[in-house]
Amino acid sequence: MSVDRASPPILTIRGLTKHFGKLDVLKGVDLDVLRREVIVVIGPSGSGKSTLLRCLNRLEEPSAGTIMFDGRTITDPGVDMNKVRKDIGMVFQSFNLYPHLTALDNVTLALRRVLGMDKAAAEARGRAVLAEVGLAEKAAVHPGQLSGGQQQRVGIARALALEPKVMLFDEPTSALDPELVGGVLDVMRRMRERGMTMLVVTHEMGFAREAADRVIFMDEGEIVEQGPPAQIFGAPQHKRTASFLARVLHR
Repeated sequence: MSVDRASPPILTIRGLTKHFGKLDVLKGVDLDVLRREVIVVIGPSGSGKSTLLRCLNRLEEPSAGTIMFDGRTITDPGVDMNKVRKDIGMVFQSFNLYPHLTALDNVTLALRRVLGMDKAAAEARGRAVLAEVGLAEKAAVHPGQLSGGQQQRVGIARALALEPKVMLFDEPTSALDPELVGGVLDVMRRMRERGMTMLVVTHEMGFAREAADRVIFMDEGEIVEQGPPAQIFGAPQHKRTASFLARVLHR
């Protein structure tokens, strides 16, 4: 599905700043995210990529700036962030599954606790999203019996079950063995085809080149350059972008 360029952006970020003590991790980031857009954020470690994502659902509190999501300013005091986080799903580098719960119970926990769904309805939706990520037959299995790639797909299913409007992915494949990365990226590609708005922080340059509508290069807490993958990978405009890509593409 194509990016919705006619509607207002689903996320509008202005002047987003984050300090940890004297360290400026984000330095006034401005960004609009369109509906159904897939943005891949690349850049060296420590450039502020993960902090940007964590500020978008206020797992980290911004030091300054505003974030508007779907018409609401979610950096205002008094905003119910539990409601907002239902609409902004997040998949982490570490899978964050409950080891004592089955795959299905991990997926349905928030449905029952956050949405108040009854057990039968929650399990029906949970089984449907596990099937979407290719794990229908693993519903009764505990995380310890799953591969890392399967655990990450359970994490994606858990976020999808809440039917979010935006999905944030923070290095979703970096903890995986190389042979397990493809299965997770395939799920993300299918989400893209169905029109999910996605912000993805990743080192998977092949995925960025092939699946992104826009690639953003961050360095030292700032967006240095952004554009379509063909431009960023084929003709970067900034020396820092070119230098970073030369390092990561020729390892």
